[in-house]
Amino acid sequence: MQIYTVESITEADYGCEETGRKEPMALLKLIEDAQNPEERHVEVSEATLAKQKISEGKKVCFTKDGSILKYIRVVAAVIRDDDKIFATARGYGEYKGWWEFPGGKIEAEETPQQALVREVKEELTADIKVGDLIHTIEYDYPEFHLSMDCFWAEIVSGRLVLKEAEAARWLGKNELDAVKWLPADLELVDKIKKLI
Repeated sequence: MQIYTVESITEADYGCEETGRKEPMALLKLIEDAQNPEERHVEVSEATLAKQKISEGKKVCFTKDGSILKYIRVVAAVIRDDDKIFATARGYGEYKGWWEFPGGKIEAEETPQQALVREVKEELTADIKVGDLIHTIEYDYPEFHLSMDCFWAEIVSGRLVLKEAEAARWLGKNELDAVKWLPADLELVDKIKKLI
């Protein structure tokens, strides 16, 4: 999958008011990466830009059908204690109450492992040791594409205290299907069942 950075956004209809288009369009100038500055120009409706919160400097990608999606890269911790896995219920947003593995966005200049340690400390107050990469999930939600690096993790100090989630559970292999997982996390749950 090719990931692009939005370098600039201009009005596609500028100077041609009689285009016959049904909605205002924008022209995006996309750059593949700094080392290989291949440009791509794409017309996108202004409504799509607003809905997906695409702006200059953001990352985007394209679905198989050619639709543009905002690209979000995150990390997730599969915190293990013997044969149990820690999961949290999201406490906000469209998927409030759905279950997920703790984690979050990777900040600039962070490795995925550093981001995971920071996110778990911020959201759950505990310190973790990040283990091996289990899998990278690539999932298209309606408004964005999620790329999620999923790592094994274990608690090294502190206790898990919920700061953002509304609930948490330690789940055994036979309990993993007892909660309603976020769509992107379902693929990871299937992999975990084979590994524990």
